[in-house]
Amino acid sequence: MATATATASGGNSSFSNAPVFQNSDSDKILVSEKKSWKNFFSYLGPGFLVSIAYIDPGNFETDLQSGAQYKYELLWIILVASCAALVIQSLAANLGVVTGKHLAEHCRAEYSKVPNFMLWVVAEIAVVACDIPEVIGTAFALNMLFNIPVWIGVLLTGFSTLILLALQKYGIRKLEFLIAFLVLTIALCFLVELHYSKPDPKEVLYGLFVPQLKGNGATGLAISLLGAMVMPHNLFLHSALVLSRKIPRSGTGVKEACRYYLIESGLALTVAFIINVCVISVSGAVCNASNLSPEDQASCEDLDLNKASFLLRNVVGKWSSKVFAIALLASGQSSTITGTYAGQYVMQGFLDLKIRPWLRNFLTRCLAIIPSLIVALIGGSAGAGKLIIIASISSVTWVIGGLIMGINIYYLVSSFVKVILHGHMKLVAIIFLGILGFSGIAIYLAAIGYLVLRKNREPSTLASSNSQTADTLPRENIVNVQLPNGVAVTGNLDSRI
Repeated sequence: MATATATASGGNSSFSNAPVFQNSDSDKILVSEKKSWKNFFSYLGPGFLVSIAYIDPGNFETDLQSGAQYKYELLWIILVASCAALVIQSLAANLGVVTGKHLAEHCRAEYSKVPNFMLWVVAEIAVVACDIPEVIGTAFALNMLFNIPVWIGVLLTGFSTLILLALQKYGIRKLEFLIAFLVLTIALCFLVELHYSKPDPKEVLYGLFVPQLKGNGATGLAISLLGAMVMPHNLFLHSALVLSRKIPRSGTGVKEACRYYLIESGLALTVAFIINVCVISVSGAVCNASNLSPEDQASCEDLDLNKASFLLRNVVGKWSSKVFAIALLASGQSSTITGTYAGQYVMQGFLDLKIRPWLRNFLTRCLAIIPSLIVALIGGSAGAGKLIIIASISSVTWVIGGLIMGINIYYLVSSFVKVILHGHMKLVAIIFLGILGFSGIAIYLAAIGYLVLRKNREPSTLASSNSQTADTLPRENIVNVQLPNGVAVTGNLDSRI
């Protein structure tokens, strides 16, 4: 009856086309209605899938460059970005828990066809931009371990991701255990690297807690570092992954779910934070060592994933290069899985496409593999490495969202003006590019203004009041619950608890 009412009200007709979770509640992980700390283990999992985006190959590349060029001076960026990530991810998780729908589905219900389509295009571009470094990073790792050409590694990455995604038919829990294992593998590898590279603990702590931007290019690299830590597709992913749990639909049950998801996200993002700190510290210690050869010094000036392997082998030892490759492989493979998931949710949520999961997986994979393969074939390892940086430079709270957009717009405009003024182009080309570029920026700002200032639609009722029970409430009727630390619940919810 509730499903029929939802269909009639104009909302999503069902969740039968979801990438992982079927319409039946039996496919979800059941959370006990009894209030107990043991329930935390039922919620453990989605945060680790989300945390992968913060330790993907794109992050590693910017971390390596940060440590190589500025030692530990930019570590504070990682700390600030990790704190902002926790706020953003907890809000995304709360959205899914409270409303029972993920972010892409909310966008489809809220906006008309044209804005919804434009948002889908932007979201797909964001997913692809985040996915490209993951595919190329995995290909680099295969090249380091088995001497496989990068372009073949790109193809193998796509096929292996589709194979590993087959685990979803055995339940989301199996996939969560796999991702958690890969995250811990990455952490172990870099802790070993950290032990042998021996960075100065005092300098590391100083870089973590004392903000500083010194030297030419520090601001640009800091923005790249922040861009690699800001993953738009994670908002769609996290708000959807929390739907894999069947939680009690009472006010207490919803608040408990939000609280435990906040703790779980904090735990997973702390592990990701430690890994990023390790990468920067290892790079900073190795590139500032006193026994570097001229060739290794040249590598540190323009360090990427490929050069880092040779650098570690020359300075620390051959085994260090292999450990780095294993960590990179675990990072790339796990992040391609979560990136594919995010792409599925974006496609399903915005377009409501009812296609088979394997076909949706294949289409999502192709969006990232095709540009990665083209660059790998034409530019080789050097071109692929540059593509990682380009893809990494790409709500939530107004402060964080506004700050991120403001930084990106400032950096984009300043770089664009620099190209126009110092590009040695003809006057006609300068005028044409100026008109084209600034028109695009104006359209972008106008689109943001439209999305921010437009009136919100009235929420639809998903179930009639006659179908409500003491323990089962319509999803959108509990949006006024103060989460996760609120003490009051508004409306009819008070009378039912």
